[in-house]
Amino acid sequence: MEAISQYISKLFRTSGKRAKQSLVLPEGLCRRFSLAEIKIATNNFDDDLVIGHGGFGKIYKGFIDDCTVNVAIKRRSLMSRQGFEEFGTEVLLLCQLRHPNLVNLIGYCIEDQEMILVYEFIANKSLAEQLLYRDHDDPLPWKRRLQICIGVARVLHYLHTGVKHTIIHRDVKSSNILLDENWEAKFSDFGLCKMCPPSLSKALIRVDSEVKSTSGYVDPAYLRTNQLTDKSDVYGLGVVLFEVLCTKITVDMKLESEQHSLAVWAPKCVEDGTINQMIDPYLIGKIAPECFKIYVNIATSCVREDNMERPTIGEVEVGLEHTLELQECADAAMSKDDSI
Repeated sequence: MEAISQYISKLFRTSGKRAKQSLVLPEGLCRRFSLAEIKIATNNFDDDLVIGHGGFGKIYKGFIDDCTVNVAIKRRSLMSRQGFEEFGTEVLLLCQLRHPNLVNLIGYCIEDQEMILVYEFIANKSLAEQLLYRDHDDPLPWKRRLQICIGVARVLHYLHTGVKHTIIHRDVKSSNILLDENWEAKFSDFGLCKMCPPSLSKALIRVDSEVKSTSGYVDPAYLRTNQLTDKSDVYGLGVVLFEVLCTKITVDMKLESEQHSLAVWAPKCVEDGTINQMIDPYLIGKIAPECFKIYVNIATSCVREDNMERPTIGEVEVGLEHTLELQECADAAMSKDDSI
């Protein structure tokens, strides 16, 4: 992991407006595709194969290895504010990090000023899409939503404490949480992440940084101070937890300011006792009372204004696992009662 920052500084530099067209990665860690291979995989970037858009650019469904492997191909737009640094960060991190809740980077292409990332194809799109555009007859069950949130907490815990240098994602949001064929969370989009000093137990990791994140998910303490911390990711996850409960996606709310964000009004609803009126109607009567209480407390604690008052990601993970246990116990008791 120590080599990552050195690789980025050496390999991703620009000369005037034209970037260097070479990228050398540690051998065997990642596959390099030619632009010709990418064009074949996407039928020359056929718009009919576009499956999404992001800050980096269009995402295509593609086919590699004689059409035997489905992939997602992310092509940088000329209008994108993300450049070689972000591209290099994503490649160099994802080809070395390993976690079951991380999206798998297959390879990359850098040729003729193109910057392209090739990922495993994720069948069930993003959590945001599932919450917003779900079929009314088949919404995400509550326990599945809990399991998805636990998966995200686990991978963030790994990034914060499971590697030598703390990695802060900096853009935790529901559209960056992909769902595979088994509905397992696959965390994605590492272009904005920041690598920090080695993890220190019970210490708040801080790094001075220009504010880069998505409106509505950005930590207010980070906005005020330009100091990014591991608790900034906790804040983003707190927003996601409220989205999962209320099925209101922050980026779709046309925010006039951060004061209108889900992270502000949802805790106010908790405080004044009206949160029950804001949750997804599908979930009414399906959440065990004790599970609901603890889940809402976790979400509220994650979006506290003062980052020092927020829980660590490890505490969030343990708390969410407990809510799932409570829900499973309640469901088992109800099932037993029904069978009598």
